[in-house]
Amino acid sequence: MPRMFVRLSMLAASALLLFAGTALANEKCATCHADIAGKHKTTLHGKAGKDCLSCHGGGDAHIANPSKSNIIRFGKGVSAKEQNAQCQSCHGKNQKLMFWDSSYHKKNDVTCVSCHTVHKNPKPYAKQPESCFQCHKDIKSQANKFSHHPIIEGKVSCSDCHNPHGSLGHGMLKAENVNQLCYKCHADKRGPYVWEHPPVEEDCTKCHGSHGTKAAKLLKEKQPQLCQSCHDWSRHPGTPYGGQAVFGGSASAGRGGLARGCTGCHGTIHGSNAPGSNGKRFIR
Repeated sequence: MPRMFVRLSMLAASALLLFAGTALANEKCATCHADIAGKHKTTLHGKAGKDCLSCHGGGDAHIANPSKSNIIRFGKGVSAKEQNAQCQSCHGKNQKLMFWDSSYHKKNDVTCVSCHTVHKNPKPYAKQPESCFQCHKDIKSQANKFSHHPIIEGKVSCSDCHNPHGSLGHGMLKAENVNQLCYKCHADKRGPYVWEHPPVEEDCTKCHGSHGTKAAKLLKEKQPQLCQSCHDWSRHPGTPYGGQAVFGGSASAGRGGLARGCTGCHGTIHGSNAPGSNGKRFIR
């Protein structure tokens, strides 16, 4: 028991010295950078006992000669490799960063401070998706379309599906492939089915746009045009669902393209367990 008490006392003393040293270093920095040093106390770095020197270095040499050349800087004029190396000196062993070296963000020289705010402590996901949209403007456009995942509403975050620090999956997905990721929320589409729809089994994004589309239910095209991209219209129903058939005044006008869709009959389009030919054709 006495040994345990001594160890705890030594740990407490070390912690006090650490925070005392941190406070002293920050006080010196505050003589010129009062606004930043004041906010530092409330950040995760400040609460963990990290002082300004932990990231910027410099110390007495910088105080004696306040030049940008004798401190570690972040932002314009400094390579992404140098900036990220400083962050990874502490965070490099984090499990979320294990695939950083193979990530698209590293390959495109994205810095940690491009996404993370260091001198103030934002709420979790407060910068999503706005932070991501600064670079991924095509995704922003998709997320604002008629049919979209509730990204802009804040119900789904970019990091729910993607690991911005890298992953083994394509597009830095948090799963082995697209389908495995979609099944985390849409488990009812997983199956197994007796009669499986081949494109569904292969890749959900063959029919659906994951961020947003102009058609309902995140479909890449409206029915029946989407289905006809794979299924030849010449045999069923016998005429193409084009403008002439729908609006051309023919006898077949409106029978397929207007107010009707393939899933009106083929309702179990993701897969069916029904016996016989009905299940093969995904009929309700």
